[in-house]
Amino acid sequence: MPVERTYIMLKPDCIKRKLIGRVIKRIESKGYNISNIKMMNLDEKILTEHYAHLVDKPFFPSIVEYMTSGPVVGMIVEGENAVKGMRILMGATKFEEATAGTIRGDFATSTSENIIHGSDSSENGEIEIKRFFGENA
Repeated sequence: MPVERTYIMLKPDCIKRKLIGRVIKRIESKGYNISNIKMMNLDEKILTEHYAHLVDKPFFPSIVEYMTSGPVVGMIVEGENAVKGMRILMGATKFEEATAGTIRGDFATSTSENIIHGSDSSENGEIEIKRFFGENA
């Protein structure tokens, strides 16, 4: 099976709680390769693009507030079935549904601050990689 790429982002709560190394260790221990990584601060413009499907929701301002509250770590993760595999490794978005042994199941303390983001398809992964790493990534 060909190598697949996906976009993974460690959110501000992950960085504030000093979990970067532990999360990266899980990704690499699973056999995935992190081909590019960077720490960055996001602004409302890029968040409006990234969360376009949520812009009209009443909770969108709190997403912007949270995601701009500190730096994030963006990664391009590669490997066989990387999108599906990373989604399994991350666990359910709703932290109370995330099983023990998953990143969210072990580390998330709420659904709104749930440690990690991962692309939901290879197509969206490529879009998000270009959004956060540029056209030549």
